[in-house]
Amino acid sequence: MKDFIPQIEPWIDESELLQLRRVIESTYVTENKLTEEFESLIRDLTGAKYAVSLMNGTVALFCCLKALGIGSGDEVIVPNLTFIATANAVLMAGAKPIFCEVKEDTLCMDYESVKTLINKNTKAIMPVHLYGQSADMEELTKVARDNGLKIVEDSAQGVGVMFGGKHVGTFGEFGILSFYGNKTITCGEGGVVLTNNKHLKDTIYRLKNHGRLTKGTFRHSHIGFNFSFTEMQAAIGISQMHKLPKIIEKKKNIHDFYCEGLKPLCREIEPIYLDHRTTPVWWFTSFLCDKKEGLKKFLFNKGIQTRDFFYPLHLQPCYKNFNYNISYQVSEDSYKRGISLPSSYHLTLEQQKYIISCIYEFYGVENDTFGKRHY
Repeated sequence: MKDFIPQIEPWIDESELLQLRRVIESTYVTENKLTEEFESLIRDLTGAKYAVSLMNGTVALFCCLKALGIGSGDEVIVPNLTFIATANAVLMAGAKPIFCEVKEDTLCMDYESVKTLINKNTKAIMPVHLYGQSADMEELTKVARDNGLKIVEDSAQGVGVMFGGKHVGTFGEFGILSFYGNKTITCGEGGVVLTNNKHLKDTIYRLKNHGRLTKGTFRHSHIGFNFSFTEMQAAIGISQMHKLPKIIEKKKNIHDFYCEGLKPLCREIEPIYLDHRTTPVWWFTSFLCDKKEGLKKFLFNKGIQTRDFFYPLHLQPCYKNFNYNISYQVSEDSYKRGISLPSSYHLTLEQQKYIISCIYEFYGVENDTFGKRHY
């Protein structure tokens, strides 16, 4: 073994430097022309009518909820298996997150579970498109429509993901994308709100811009905050958007190679089910496996970094007082068995063969798939 193999890392090179040079030469470092260019690229990708950049994805979720008038006394249903920012954004807005179970196959929000949790205080549902595939937006849209609920899609992991030919984040009143450092593409930090409603777009912009629709004025018609983007973030984002097709292709190849290479171990380790209506972007390539803790430690000692699934919300220490008397067995089992393997754009074929061989070694199974190698 020569080098440590990270689970994920961004693809950053001189193309980002070239875009950052545009910022330095312009002397505009706050939102300006590059931010507009970045937002235009996002609109082209997603088909959304409006895209508003904010400082990060968590703030984007918060602003969506505030724009819909959701606050004290309201409830928002979120999937139990997600990064904690999904629920925290609901708390930031003054509302209460209600944790629903996830589907056993896709691990995304279970619409049947959602139905059982709706009451007079429920105002919205917040589907999460987990690990690069889509929640069932066909059924969830029906549930929302039948019960008069708003939809705010947490598409933080869903850049480029389609459901039924439509980009995630465009099914409800709002969707958000995240460009944190470990996402499919990155701005370092950053989030974008997607909507097709001009009034809602204007409300988001006022919320992020001190309650005004234009900068440089000192009359504020609404209460707002400073959640602005920067030209530096936009510069990196523009470069990353141009790389996105290659990143998506490489991540698909990585996912498919893992699945094919590990197929003889299907009783020990299996890929996450893919809904046939989803065109995924494998942000992470994730598996459900036996003896996860042992496999994780074994791979780490071989110089291979892996990652656990998100810790279920109902088990989070900071949510210990949120007791709904609901079984979250699917979430718990998925966490106990879930592991994400290295899937960076820079991952080489030889590295991937090495990772697969180490997994065979851990489970004590002969592997002649790639012949004898030295890494």
